[in-house]
Amino acid sequence: MIEITDKEFKKLSEYIKLNYGINLKDEKKILVTGRLQKILQENSCRNFTEYFDGVMGDKSGEAAISMINKITTNHTYFMREADHFDYFQNRVLPELKNNITNRDLRIWCAASSTGEEPYTLAIMVDEFFGYEKAGWDTKILATDLSESALETAISGIYSNEKMEVLSPQRISAYFKKYDAENWIINDNIKNDVIYRKFNLMEPKFPFRKKFHVIFCRNVMIYFDNETRKILINKLYDALEDGGYLFVGHSESVSRTETHFKSVMPSVYRK
Repeated sequence: MIEITDKEFKKLSEYIKLNYGINLKDEKKILVTGRLQKILQENSCRNFTEYFDGVMGDKSGEAAISMINKITTNHTYFMREADHFDYFQNRVLPELKNNITNRDLRIWCAASSTGEEPYTLAIMVDEFFGYEKAGWDTKILATDLSESALETAISGIYSNEKMEVLSPQRISAYFKKYDAENWIINDNIKNDVIYRKFNLMEPKFPFRKKFHVIFCRNVMIYFDNETRKILINKLYDALEDGGYLFVGHSESVSRTETHFKSVMPSVYRK
């Protein structure tokens, strides 16, 4: 195994922090070393300095994205932190249905990973609106930094193990068997989610309209306090007045540093 030196890890972690907001602490050195071994071998690199020089010299940016894809963790599953989805379906959606006059429901899943979260949201929306959904624009924007995660999400194919948390009724209604080991989500739900590659560290968000709901869960745990504060304020600005922000259960929003109001654990409102 090719080991990474302290100097090499510092250089790499500073680059990732500056460009992607991810804060790689010293205890992540072993993780980084393990996840990048194969890519070093594929590029015939004798050490991490050679590899990083290659990343920096690649003007296409593909080498940097490949590196980030290897380092970032995309661990998610359907109905993760289920109380959020219960609150979204039973409290948020009824309120928005009554208050949105143009029937344009705008939801952003800001760290969509391999698609389980946005597809869960799409299922919640479909169940809530029923036949009335045809009269609404309910498409969900789902973004992520990882191209490999987005490719999995767009395919909509999930293993039997991934499906275990879903009820038989939901599986029957929204999935069909793909092969002996996998299921694929139905086209009507797949088409309700628009996937895009996006870096949350962009100085300004490019969205023309503000959102009614933003899910940005389990991504800020990788950021330091200052980066987290900047992102939270950008998310605040991206919400409509009265809009909702959902963050991970291990994350929180400081009431002294933003204008968000807490409505339940890890759910905030503008």
